[in-house]
Amino acid sequence: MDIREGELESFVARSQWTRRGFVVTSLGTGFALSVQPVSAETIHTDTTGLEAGEVKVPVADGSIPAYRAMPDRGGPFATVLVVQEIFGVHEHIKGICRRLAKLGYYAIAPALYARQGNPESIGDIKELIDKIVSKVPDAEVMSDLDATVAYAKSTGKADTAKLAVTGFCWGGRITWLYAAHNPDLKAAVAWYGPIDRPRTALQPKYPIDLAGELKCPVLGLYGAADQSIPVASIEKMAAACKADRKICEIKIYPEAPHGFNADYRPSYRPEAAKDGWARMLAWFKQYGVG
Repeated sequence: MDIREGELESFVARSQWTRRGFVVTSLGTGFALSVQPVSAETIHTDTTGLEAGEVKVPVADGSIPAYRAMPDRGGPFATVLVVQEIFGVHEHIKGICRRLAKLGYYAIAPALYARQGNPESIGDIKELIDKIVSKVPDAEVMSDLDATVAYAKSTGKADTAKLAVTGFCWGGRITWLYAAHNPDLKAAVAWYGPIDRPRTALQPKYPIDLAGELKCPVLGLYGAADQSIPVASIEKMAAACKADRKICEIKIYPEAPHGFNADYRPSYRPEAAKDGWARMLAWFKQYGVG
C-alpha cells in the first residue's frame, strides 16, 4: 500500500478504529448520569402519531445503535441527522428527534461513541472526556454519519435528497465538520459547537480550518456567555466563511451560556432556545429540507 507522508497519521488513526469491537450495542434509557438532577423544565415529546425507537445502523466494521423517529404515516420524509451532545444519545437527544418527527421529518441520531464506551454511565465530565470523547476519531464519525444516511435511505422512508444535519455541543463541532465532508447535504445547523481548540491525531481539524470546504449553508447558534467558546472564535469563523464566500449565518445570544437549548439542565434559556429552534426550522426550509 502506497501512503504519502502527509496521509500517514490519518491512516494510522483509521486503522486503529477499524479493528476495534463495540462497547455499546444498544441505547440506554433516561438521561446521562453526568447531567443529573434533571430540570423540571424538561420538554417531553410523546410518540403519538410517530414511529420511534432504536434501530441498528450497519457501519464499516459492524453496526451501531441509533434512535430514529418519523411520522407513522406517509413518507418518504425530509431527513435530519441529529448529532449527540458530549453526553451521548440520551433522552434529550431522543426528544429532539421526536420533536422533528412531529414536524414531518425523518430524524435519526446514531450513537457515535459505540466503540469507545457508554457516556451515560459516567458521572464526571472530565472522566467522560478522558475515557471516551478524546478517543473518538473524526474519521470514524464521518464514516458513521455517512452510513447512517445510507441506512435511512435504505428504509424507503427517508428522502435523503432533502438532507440536513444538526448537532449540539460536541455535536455542534461535528455538524461543521460534516458540512465540510458530505456534498449531498442541503443545510446544517450547529448549536454551540467548538470552533478552535487544540488538535490531536484523532481530531486533526476544527471548524475554523474548514471554512473554505463547507459544502452547504451553515447556521451557527451560540451564546455570548459560553465560557468554553470565546466570542472571538465565533466571529473569526463568521469572517472566514465570508472570506471564502460560503453561506453562513451566526447568531449569538447575548446572555446565553453553553447548552442553552438543553432544557433538562440549569443552562437552559427558554427565549434563546425557542428562537434558535425557529431559526433552525426556517434554515432547513430555506434550503430545501422540509
